Amino acid sequence: MRASLIQIAVDEDESVASRRQRVAGLVREQAGADLVVLPELWTTGAFAYTEFGPQAEPLEGPTYEAMAKAASDAGVWLHAGSVPERDPDGPLYNTSLVFSPSGDLAAAYRKIHRFGFDKGEAVLMGAGRDLVTVRLPGTTLGVATCYDLRFPELFRSLVAAGAETLVIPAGWPERRRAHWTLLAQARAVENQAFVLACGTAGTHAGVPQAGHSIVVDPWGEVLAEAGAGEEVLTVDFDPAKVAATREQFPALKDRVLGLEPPRR
Repeated sequence: MRASLIQIAVDEDESVASRRQRVAGLVREQAGADLVVLPELWTTGAFAYTEFGPQAEPLEGPTYEAMAKAASDAGVWLHAGSVPERDPDGPLYNTSLVFSPSGDLAAAYRKIHRFGFDKGEAVLMGAGRDLVTVRLPGTTLGVATCYDLRFPELFRSLVAAGAETLVIPAGWPERRRAHWTLLAQARAVENQAFVLACGTAGTHAGVPQAGHSIVVDPWGEVLAEAGAGEEVLTVDFDPAKVAATREQFPALKDRVLGLEPPRR
């Protein structure tokens, strides 16, 4: 299976509309990949809190339309990162979109763990409640977003729901980049799953981004890692390695706590 993680640089001088068009072109360039992954809140920047409201979209808004078309044109599964979603009957949400190669929406995930403590995303956006997995040919994706990476119980629940490849778009700050790498490897090892973690480059509202998107195998080995700037990180991996790892070292069979996934 070939995955391409597009580590987008968010430049405040580039309009959202221009970036959306540019990113759609980058997705189309990945024709031949099986899965393409974009970062969290790449339309606005994950720390550009003042832009969440003005740039919020309905679920089937302009980013949805552009990414659905790009996925269809490229013939790829596309995890389109996340956008600030405006629910007409509720708050804003940090919502991830996953499209099939035909351009149909396969899943939408509202981020469960909101970052910011008592400010920023934590107060501007509502919290999602539902686990999301997506069945692809050869593997099942478990979907999470950025700050979720710090909560291992979410990933264990995704594994209990059948996830074999954990996909994590993020807008992770440079000052905590060591945590990014450490936690991505930890989630892979403890869940015996592949981790595809795609971050942003650039600076969001004065906050330098970590970049360093990373792909980790079920043993915790880093298969590929990006640098700090905008780039496309492409890696070939064998989804069958998940089952082989879990059979060779069957630690998940010894689970005592958290055996039942939450209601969906």
